[in-house]
Amino acid sequence: MMKFDDVLAEVKGFGPFQYRLMLALVTPRLVLPFQFLLNNFIAFIPSHHCNISAFDDGGVFRDLSSEERLVVGIPLEDDGSLSSCQMFAEPQYHLLVNSSNTTVLPRVLCQNGWVYDNYTMKSSLATEWDLVCERKRVNKSTATIFFLGVMFGAAILGSLSDRFGRKPMLLVSYLITSIFGFGSALSTNFAMFAVMRFFTGFGASGVSIISVVLCIEWADIKRRSSLLILLSMDWSFGSSLLGALAYLVNDWRYLIAVATSPILPAIISWWWLPESARWLVSQRKVNPAYFYLSKCAKVNRRKQFMDDLKPEDLSKIIVLENENRKYSLLDLLRTPVMRRRTLIAGTVWFGVACSYYGISLNIAGFGVNIFITQLIYGVSEVPAKIFCLFSINKLGRKPNQIGGLLLTGLCLFCNILIPPDMAAWQTAMAALGKMFSEGAFTVLYLYTTELYPTVLRQNGFGCCSFLARLGVAVSPLVALLEDVWVGLPRLVYSMMAAGVGLLTFLLPETNNARLPETIQDVEQRN
Repeated sequence: MMKFDDVLAEVKGFGPFQYRLMLALVTPRLVLPFQFLLNNFIAFIPSHHCNISAFDDGGVFRDLSSEERLVVGIPLEDDGSLSSCQMFAEPQYHLLVNSSNTTVLPRVLCQNGWVYDNYTMKSSLATEWDLVCERKRVNKSTATIFFLGVMFGAAILGSLSDRFGRKPMLLVSYLITSIFGFGSALSTNFAMFAVMRFFTGFGASGVSIISVVLCIEWADIKRRSSLLILLSMDWSFGSSLLGALAYLVNDWRYLIAVATSPILPAIISWWWLPESARWLVSQRKVNPAYFYLSKCAKVNRRKQFMDDLKPEDLSKIIVLENENRKYSLLDLLRTPVMRRRTLIAGTVWFGVACSYYGISLNIAGFGVNIFITQLIYGVSEVPAKIFCLFSINKLGRKPNQIGGLLLTGLCLFCNILIPPDMAAWQTAMAALGKMFSEGAFTVLYLYTTELYPTVLRQNGFGCCSFLARLGVAVSPLVALLEDVWVGLPRLVYSMMAAGVGLLTFLLPETNNARLPETIQDVEQRN
């Protein structure tokens, strides 16, 4: 019986049609690194100290210079820096002539707000709503809120995409991302901002997973890995570009608006996107499937084949277990092989995402300028993707996946051993770990689409992405462990990356295999 991959090979599964599809998705996919890594800048906490202007009683304090006011009003930390969250209960004028130990002097928490250093970022969430000191955890939670939205969006939009199609749900994702993205920039209080960011993540998740599946389902067996890796280059480019954008637009409201704007031309170009013919055939919608395959054949100069093929011939390609059946997330767990794959793949996604974003969301933690660090992180991903481009078909999915994760864990562990005063070396080692982690993440996107059948591919991808975003949501909370020991978060990320790398041994190799079409295909192949 003829398979869909046979038809796709005849109309050329890697030609101008696929290139056009990929280019049409590049612009909206720039929103992904912009939004996913935006928290590095909009939630940036600048140097700050208590506002001590209340000490100005018209007396001695008024006659002091700004440096002298800080001496008598703000205590010093052990490293000699000004305290960020405490002030003296009253001016300590004697410190101007005797800067002895100040630990015994009465201190209080900041009473009248804070004074911020606006050199790096003109404004951020921290400076807008004073999310520092005892409210620092609220500021950290902004990333978690966004990725909770991504998590639920992956599960819900992924499931709806399997039911209603890739193209319509991609438009829904575009609209949600744009509406709530610009809404975030207009937020008047933190509660409103939190809601807006949640739904921005919800929509951006759909842009991420649906665009990948749409591309993969239009690619032939041998070239689908190349197509996905080339498509993923937009993440690295966008990640690097974000550092430059944040440097030029260092007001958090304008930065969010700029980060959301690529979705606007994408909404216009959506009209020219094709639906997945593979999905249409699986749903017995043979006439629209024939229409899109004919367009593909025409662009790829294989029109003669489609002229000889009739629409009714496509109905013979896939035999579903039950043509009237509607598939859901529960079908991922009904049969033994599908259940095993889902549990293992989901755990791997959780670990990969948690360790990757543990590095990506900590650009201020290595002592180098945050804009330069963001640029380095983005550029460092390119060599990993180029390596994967040439090795993924020769070595297979599993070796690339396992090797990338184990090397990520090793780099993060080595980072713990580098002294804090060697910030450049710490950044270099973190960038190396991010390179390996991004390589593993890129392979995992392709690997996952090949593990699931067409009737459940978007459900499976959405479920795995749901667990991945749970890992991302947990990642900023793991970072809070630095209050216990500064190296503890990196140790956790290191163990997590290495652990899921070993777990990948339990998944099957999918290199040069046909994409499974039904659950029965998966169970029988195993």
